This record gives sequence, structure tokens and C-alpha cells, in this order.
Amino acid sequence: MAETPDARIVVASSNLRDLGGLTTSDGHTVRTGQLFRSGHLCDLGDADRAIVRSLGLQTIVDLRRPAEADVKPHPDLPSVDVVGISVSSDDNEFAVVANAMLDPQAEPLGPDHITNYFRTLVTDHIDRYRPVFDLATDPDRQPLLFNCTAGKDRTGVVAAVLLRILGIDDDLVMADYLLSNEVRRSWIETAKVDHRQRIAHHLGITPAEVPEERMASSRALLYCREDYLRAVLDTAEARWGSWDGFVADGLCLDEARLAAFRTSLLY
Repeated sequence: MAETPDARIVVASSNLRDLGGLTTSDGHTVRTGQLFRSGHLCDLGDADRAIVRSLGLQTIVDLRRPAEADVKPHPDLPSVDVVGISVSSDDNEFAVVANAMLDPQAEPLGPDHITNYFRTLVTDHIDRYRPVFDLATDPDRQPLLFNCTAGKDRTGVVAAVLLRILGIDDDLVMADYLLSNEVRRSWIETAKVDHRQRIAHHLGITPAEVPEERMASSRALLYCREDYLRAVLDTAEARWGSWDGFVADGLCLDEARLAAFRTSLLY
């Protein structure tokens, strides 16, 4: 059940949301039922699986690493083309922060380390994302869903870039990104308790004795933060000279593709 009243939330348990319904800066509206974002879909009950099947998806772009997809595979969705495009490595900054959080010998790492992960997405790792945007902006692939495990970080970046390409103002782009904190609130609270218990076990202390800096690492992993997405958007413009330069030269999307994408989704 959704924990917020936002009508774009389709299946709250998997953070599945419709990117439609938002208004662009020049007064157009993004069509609903064509572009979706989510976390993994493997734990859906029968009712929620029926909802996903009712979306009429043609394409799912799975942003997860192969090992993640193997552990939590998509449910059987007939006639849906599932395309796996891994956009992160096993030793990414999230893994580094998670490992340091539990290691008694390691200095805990916080949001700054995760911010660097987001910053490097549009510099060191942009080549991983180019095929994602090539698919996601293809009108013939709609209705299309893209997902990762939690549907907040990798998925959040792709959603933000697509919404910006469509002409959505930054305040709405940021609100969509941060909405994951509300949709996933119960899961986050449960995960924080689990992290506290695991940290205590590894440090040989009681949960009440877990240092604040260790829990700061936990929060850095679990929450979407404005500075994370801001690092992506600001670095994209700085690295490529402008937002248009990032889209054209960073993502290699030409004007014909952009026009077709916007035409398919805006009215």
C-alpha cells in the first residue's frame, strides 16, 4: 500500500512509479502509462503482478549488475523485452561505504563518499549509461520501465535525466528523486534497525552502543539526498559545458531522437 497519496505511485512495495503527469516549464504534460521507474519486481504478490502486467510494457531496462538480477530475477512477463545494462561495478562507492560501516578496523564513511559516486557517473562512467538512454528515449520501446534494486539511485539518476530532457523544472525533478524516501519509508526504518544490529555484532557491542558515525553511514546508504542528485546535474553541465552539451556529447543523443522522444511523451 502506498505511504503517500501521490497518484503516480503504481506499486509502492517495489517503488514502481509512473513518470507521467508532470508539467514541463513550457506548459506541456508528460503522458502517463508510457514511462515507468521501479526497484526489483521479484517479490510482488499476485495482485501487484497483475498490476505490472496491466501496464502493457514492451521493454524493461534492468540497470542492475548480473549477480543482482540473478538473485532477484524479474517475474515472468510475457512479450516484455528485458534488456540488462549494468551501470555500476561490484566495488562501487555504495559497497565501500557498506563494508566500512561494518568493519571495526575501518573509518566509517558518510554522504560525501556517496556524493562522489554520483559525481563520477557523468564523468568516469558515462559510457555505461549511454546505451540506457539510447533505449529509454526510443518511442518504439514504449511503454518502457527501467529499474535497479531499490529504484532510488541508479534508477533515480536515469529518471532525473529523462525528466530534464522532457523539460521538467529542477524542483519537480528533485521532488521525484526524493519521493523514494517517502515511498520506501517503512523499508528504510526496518533497514536502519538491521544495520544497527549488524554493526553491533561486528563491533562486539550492544545496539545501543553503536557510534553515531556508523549510523551516519547507514543513512548515507539508505536515503536519497538532494546533494547526491545535485552532484550529477552540476557535474554534467561542468564536464560537458552545458546541459545541452551533456545530452548531445555526453549521452550522444541527436536532435532527431530528442524530438521523437518529446513528441511521444508530451501533449
